[in-house]
Amino acid sequence: MKQIKCTLILLFFVSLGYSQNQLTKKEAVNLTLENNYGILIAKNNIKIAENNSSVFNTGFLPKVTASSGINYSNTSSELTSQSGTVTNTDNAEATSYSGAIGLNYTLFDGFGRAYNYKKLKESHNLSELEAKAIIENSLLQVFSLYYEVARLSEDTKNISESLAISKQRLKRANYAFDYGQTTKLQLLNAEVDVNNDSIRYINIQRLLANSKRDLNLSLGRNVTTDFNVDTNVTFNSLFDFNTILEKAKAYNVEIQKLDKSIILNDFDIKINKSDLLPTLNLTSSYGFSKYDNDATFTYADQLSKGLTAGVSLNWNIFDGGTTKTRIDNSKIVADNLQIQKEQINNSIERSIANALEVYNNAIFILQAEEKNVETNLRNFSRTEEQYKLGQITSIEFRQAQINLLNAQSSLNQAKYDAKNAELIILQLSGDLLNVEF
Repeated sequence: MKQIKCTLILLFFVSLGYSQNQLTKKEAVNLTLENNYGILIAKNNIKIAENNSSVFNTGFLPKVTASSGINYSNTSSELTSQSGTVTNTDNAEATSYSGAIGLNYTLFDGFGRAYNYKKLKESHNLSELEAKAIIENSLLQVFSLYYEVARLSEDTKNISESLAISKQRLKRANYAFDYGQTTKLQLLNAEVDVNNDSIRYINIQRLLANSKRDLNLSLGRNVTTDFNVDTNVTFNSLFDFNTILEKAKAYNVEIQKLDKSIILNDFDIKINKSDLLPTLNLTSSYGFSKYDNDATFTYADQLSKGLTAGVSLNWNIFDGGTTKTRIDNSKIVADNLQIQKEQINNSIERSIANALEVYNNAIFILQAEEKNVETNLRNFSRTEEQYKLGQITSIEFRQAQINLLNAQSSLNQAKYDAKNAELIILQLSGDLLNVEF
């Protein structure tokens, strides 16, 4: 008993040592968007896709190259004519200098570059949708953790109040026992109940601390940061299935991602077909070369410079059927994507129906639990009065106390279950990021 009291006192002073900042839902959203690790990685992936969709990555711009060099030679030679005359040249020295700048440009490639450029733009759009999906899932996770902290906070408050009631009952039992108005058994029962409530309070404090650390991790901040949360929640009074379904078809991120994949595959077909057409390339260069020779050479200096240019046409008339195979496979992928679209549309419709049923049931349970708490509050209030008057036993009083605590806990669970169910509906309809928290 003394050990439990010491533990509770320690927990109290430890809690005072932390700053209890109020973390609102809006602040949690902002912190998630700014610091969540998965979202930060997704944003960087968008930057990569943006770089890839630049004109510098499409082949539309020409390639310009430059080269230069210097060479030195020192040779000895022996030349024999047809008449037998031998001519020797010893240590003939020559130095050459060269430089050139060239330009290569594809004038026509069967429209492959144009289709590839459009595909890269759509890939950038797809990366934004993938980031949006990550943001939605991250927000769902954050709110699930946020509401778990809220639930445990309210449970902690209720258990603390129940512990205070048990301590007051133990105090009354001690007085009654001292004056011979109760038995030792009733005093021991009161002590056991205080111990059980103390253990329950310590356990809920541990769960609450763990949940706060989990939430801090998702928010991308120091996990030891302490805070309070807003335990108030509001609900959408009514959801219409057809309205949600229409929104989902237009704004659900998974459907939008699949639509982008269909567009990308269409460009793949066009890019592969462009390989059936000829390519026209332009090449040009301007260069010079200079030789410095010693007296053994006929010419002391040699200099040449000039421009060269040309156009080449290449047409892969038959490549063994590899291009045809790529085109056929891309068309099959297009068929698969259409099948997947039909599947995901049906899956979304089923998910919306399930989510609505879960939400409506959760709201019904919430309303029932609210009435249950009201009933248990009245029951406990009357039981407490009867206990003080000695009209009921401590066991009956304890049972009323436990019933009230269980009802309060069930109400908290039902409240946040209903809110999480509502968030699932908002995600399915594509409205999650449009909600004012």
